[in-house]
Amino acid sequence: MKLLFIVNVDWFFISHRLPIALKALECGYEVTIACRFTGHKSELLEMGFKVVDIPFTRSGGGVSSEIKTIKAIKNIVDHVKPDIIHAVTIKPVLYTGIALKTFKVNIPFVAAISGLGYVFTANTLRANITKLIATVFYKIALSQKYKTVIFQNSSDEAILTAVAKLNGADKTLIKGSGADLSVYNYLPENTSGTVKIVMACRLLKEKGVYQYIDAAKIVKKQHPNAEFLLVGTPDLENPNTIQQNEIDSWSEQGVITYLGHRNDIPDVFSSSNIVCLPSFYGEGVPKVLIEAAACGRAIITTDNPGCRDAVIEGETGLTVPIRDAKALATAILKLIEQPELRVAMGAKARVFAEKEFDVNSVVNKHLEIYNNLLSRVEK
Repeated sequence: MKLLFIVNVDWFFISHRLPIALKALECGYEVTIACRFTGHKSELLEMGFKVVDIPFTRSGGGVSSEIKTIKAIKNIVDHVKPDIIHAVTIKPVLYTGIALKTFKVNIPFVAAISGLGYVFTANTLRANITKLIATVFYKIALSQKYKTVIFQNSSDEAILTAVAKLNGADKTLIKGSGADLSVYNYLPENTSGTVKIVMACRLLKEKGVYQYIDAAKIVKKQHPNAEFLLVGTPDLENPNTIQQNEIDSWSEQGVITYLGHRNDIPDVFSSSNIVCLPSFYGEGVPKVLIEAAACGRAIITTDNPGCRDAVIEGETGLTVPIRDAKALATAILKLIEQPELRVAMGAKARVFAEKEFDVNSVVNKHLEIYNNLLSRVEK
């Protein structure tokens, strides 16, 4: 059986979907990865995957560029002749769904919605216009006969169920891409030293970086020894990136300790006390919060779709309103000043991760989806 993954970029595939693809290989699938490659092509080839380039742009590249991408997807599907297609994130889902409408055969389609973006929640004129256009695209893209739409949070599920008229058999809820609980394991936190708060993400404005910095300044007035860590790098292809000179300025002022890109996130979390993500981005369920829970750390995040799905409010962490640095600072102060509460939340977070976020469970659910879809195809 041939499985075709269509994803925006290679590093995202490796970070969020690789375990599923590896399990599919193990189960006998021929797996092709179609995406924009940034340096991981040979790595994926060595793992046993076939690879194909797709010219996905990071932001709007103009109508002709986007049409070119849809045509490229159609050509890839025509060449690979997959038995099942798994598209991940907004553009791959929409463009693959549209491309599939040009085929006479009904190819089983798995559409993974990892966050709808701001357009379905924002109320600006531009967002409302974009929402109308996106609604039409989703109706077309998700009108396949044999499909399963995977949602990561109930807010996205409710919105797209109404938009695309999905029935119960067409959708499922899987909270995020999971974490390897043997890698992101629980180590008791150090409660006797300096309290460390860490934020790890792509350094975009919508991830709440400015709110994190403002909250750090407030907290440090009462607890000057509290250490605020920032992990990640600017995303220079994104117009909403945080700039390196801003990061340097915060570091020089002593507001944060900047760690840059790190490959040892389990160690970073285990040596910290609180994990913070004040995002107002269009999240699915942020992987970093899943990993934080797996490491048994109390979480502070926003009451934002996806973010709030990663915590049990008041038990495994705290949620605050979006774009509210004062509320964020208050939550951080609470967990600094109540270490027993913080430790208890971390312990419950690990239990929650074992129940909801085990990557092995996530992988098995995806293989079940493939099998169920293939069994529905009319022979």
